[in-house]
Amino acid sequence: MSVAALAFRLIPSLSPAFRTRRLLASTLRDLRHLAASPIPLAPSDWQSRIYGRFSALPDEAPPLQRSELLAALSVGLEIIKLRGIALGPDHLAELDAALEAAARGNGALAIARLADLEQALRPCPNADALQARSSILAVSEALSRHAVYFNADARGEVH
Repeated sequence: MSVAALAFRLIPSLSPAFRTRRLLASTLRDLRHLAASPIPLAPSDWQSRIYGRFSALPDEAPPLQRSELLAALSVGLEIIKLRGIALGPDHLAELDAALEAAARGNGALAIARLADLEQALRPCPNADALQARSSILAVSEALSRHAVYFNADARGEVH
């Protein structure tokens, strides 16, 4: 028993920077899985997952990395909203193509496809189209503002 306790003392703990990078990378992987999945999580499940990551984030984490985690929370919630909106088959195919690009880490293509979808929804006067356009603009803005993060390799190479 004392050998195990001694081993824990000898093994250094992970640095705050490493723990932060690992949390951001796992969040990015989860977000990409959410974007690729046609069956979304419940919003509360996504929030709980990301809030858990916020609580595990070291105090030393820089503001930029905190904002990236917050952007992932926001993008995930907007993706869940978009998946829940009743879009026509053509618009749904455009949404799937945009989210597939985001899931592959190609933010520029995702933004372009989302812009095409937003443009296609403009003539639609119903509430679903307005909600979809709002979510599309929110996702596009976050992908653009945090391009370095969202386009990163999700295997742990998040800055």
